[in-house]
Amino acid sequence: MTDGDERPAGAAASGDERPATVPRDGDGAAGHPSVTGTDDPGQAAAPNGATAAKDDDAARDPGPADDGGPAGHEGPASGGGPAVQGAPAAAEDSASEPGPRSHPAGHPGTTPGVHPLVAGGEPPARRRWRLWAVLGLVLVLVACGVPGVLLLGLVRDAAGRPAAGRDDRGTAAERQLGARMAAQLDRQAAALLDGDRAGFLAVAEPAARPALTRRYAALRALRVTAWRPVADGVPAAVDRRPGEWRLTVTVGYCFVVPGCTPSSVELGTRWRVTGDDEPRLTAVEESRAAPAGARPWEVSDLAVAVGKRAVVATTPALRAKLPGLLAQAEAAATVADLYAVDGSPPDRYLVYYAGRTEWQRWYGGGRPKWTAGYAVGVGGGHHDVVLNAQSLTPSGVDDLLRHELTHAASLPDGGYADRSSWWLVEGLAEYAGADGQPVDRYEGLAEARKLVRGGWNGRLDALAPADDASDDRVGGAYGIGYLAVRHLVDRFGEQRVLDFFRAVVHERRSMSEAAGEVFGEPWPGLHDDCVAYLRAAAG
Repeated sequence: MTDGDERPAGAAASGDERPATVPRDGDGAAGHPSVTGTDDPGQAAAPNGATAAKDDDAARDPGPADDGGPAGHEGPASGGGPAVQGAPAAAEDSASEPGPRSHPAGHPGTTPGVHPLVAGGEPPARRRWRLWAVLGLVLVLVACGVPGVLLLGLVRDAAGRPAAGRDDRGTAAERQLGARMAAQLDRQAAALLDGDRAGFLAVAEPAARPALTRRYAALRALRVTAWRPVADGVPAAVDRRPGEWRLTVTVGYCFVVPGCTPSSVELGTRWRVTGDDEPRLTAVEESRAAPAGARPWEVSDLAVAVGKRAVVATTPALRAKLPGLLAQAEAAATVADLYAVDGSPPDRYLVYYAGRTEWQRWYGGGRPKWTAGYAVGVGGGHHDVVLNAQSLTPSGVDDLLRHELTHAASLPDGGYADRSSWWLVEGLAEYAGADGQPVDRYEGLAEARKLVRGGWNGRLDALAPADDASDDRVGGAYGIGYLAVRHLVDRFGEQRVLDFFRAVVHERRSMSEAAGEVFGEPWPGLHDDCVAYLRAAAG
């Protein structure tokens, strides 16, 4: 199962249909998904598995900038399937000193948050593959955490007035330096979008280029269509390191879809300034802002497959999984699109398939032990989905993807803040994951029965499991949420349940107010009806 956010961030292809894409940077021919590897940071992806010529530029000297996973190797295009690309590790490249080149209507939207699921094995624990949702954690982090922005306060004298020569925007010299750094970042952004690796690296010192080469390759494999860096404040001098500066920037970015509402990430950039020379980038720090943490494209080599409704990425070592995962994600997207609360499904669902190391590193790691997957809000109404390759069984992937992509389609941009609505958020995702199957075939029924018979106080608003809960407790909680939502759907229909979801999760209205308006009945009576139904259904 998956976690939903506890804080409020087109036509779907059929599951059997090959996704159609417009060929560009690594796309296969129209109608075929493409698989692009970032192992060759120096080349633009070529259609139909053809490998484009490498740039002559590559980074010679390993540097201190962010590190990533192992490089992959180029793979052949499979017959009739996705095109596969790859190249040598970024650290093996060398670079000269290149010059820069200047769902249905009526359904309720989505936003940032986190949703874990439970890992599992064979029946009767088969359900434990699911990503149980850790919905409340993200809300707390986002609501209480401090943004990872460099805070540049005023320097004041003893009377509390700004020090001479400074205002709220820093000194004139700092503002001028910040403008020069921003110009360098703009040149780098243009080069990234143009597929000009040499230009992308040109603003950086040689030691920073291996990490930047890997990042460039990952972003190009993900089909970056927008990259807009904006400085947060002015540069700050690095203590005891003359000539070195730090500047925090917020980057708005899009993948695949040029006109998307951008996701955003805050990054610390480090620079060296010598005399009147242009500032030179020495490192880009990993994003550590809650709740998302470091994105996979910041820290790992990636192999990517792009479809009509979904994008799936993993490490080069797991690239053989991409064609199957993409087909499953495309099929799950057709279901998840139906639960877009505002009638506007995500432009693309982005799914990352994490190996053991990546599971601990991507988006900050640290998920509850029972988590098999989660969705995390990244801004702009987008949620990235992460699956734990070590926890999934082949039979569980389809249900899990339907569950997690439904979180991405149904949650508001900021997630949800009230753990008392956990049952509704997870129950809706479980309902979507079940995909219309009869209640008596629901895989979590036995765990729900166990929890109903002991260990639960009968209140839906107290259903959310703790981080250290047992697998049975977690599975039972998801099962009870599913049965409660199933009862409401059977009684009132999907549309009214989505309206209820929107009122509670998006508009932050109380269950009582929302039930009276949407269902025309008092919530205490409906709550008791749901509990009576699920007790009878669980047996």
